[in-house]
Amino acid sequence: MERVVFLIEQTNQRIGCLLNPESLTFTRAAGVKPRQSLGGPLAGAGLSDYPLLYIGGGRTELELDLLFDVNLDGSSIQTEDVRDLTAPFWDMTENRVGADGFRHPPLVRFIWGKAWNMPGVVTAVAERLEFFTATGTPQRSLLRMRFVRTGDPDEGRPREPIFLPPELENFEDITPFLVDREEMYAFTADDRLDELAFRYYGDPQLWRLIARYNDVPDPLNITPGTLLNIPGIEITRRRA
Repeated sequence: MERVVFLIEQTNQRIGCLLNPESLTFTRAAGVKPRQSLGGPLAGAGLSDYPLLYIGGGRTELELDLLFDVNLDGSSIQTEDVRDLTAPFWDMTENRVGADGFRHPPLVRFIWGKAWNMPGVVTAVAERLEFFTATGTPQRSLLRMRFVRTGDPDEGRPREPIFLPPELENFEDITPFLVDREEMYAFTADDRLDELAFRYYGDPQLWRLIARYNDVPDPLNITPGTLLNIPGIEITRRRA
């Protein structure tokens, strides 16, 4: 089993769970379809295949099998009913009003290790409940999810490139760039410094700043519960 995290973009809510990596199905469909006319697909007696229309885009889909058990250690929710743990995943399939004023499922980021950080929407969930108590309360859930990748919220928008002065690039002396703003964060087993840097600064590469500011000896082995100081910094941006 592997620990994975789902991050809801609009609220920054983090939902952790266990994933069985042997059951991960990853599919990709290219953005093509047969050319159509008013009478149906375009075709000809001499053609071996339908003429294709290249529409761009495509569809990338994951099918995930997630495990929830009220008796497993490390859960942030103490409950006897496993449905309290899986309810947020059902909510991911509900339409809600987004920042654009339209109703749609929330944008979610699937994060697993250092190789997976994918934005998308949950299009379907199915749940099997097990280990019922004498009162009929389920204690274990096997939840299957269909996750469809979407474009990043800022994809296609021009971004101002970030210019880091040499002192900040090397993280030797960040004092001139600190501002009077600092936040405390309790590190959890599901956290990573690059995710925290993305959340607080919008740039995962600034994880070294957090590590150096807190004198973290090994960024890959931070004890859960460690209090980290997240410094406020003023970054100079270069005009595009």
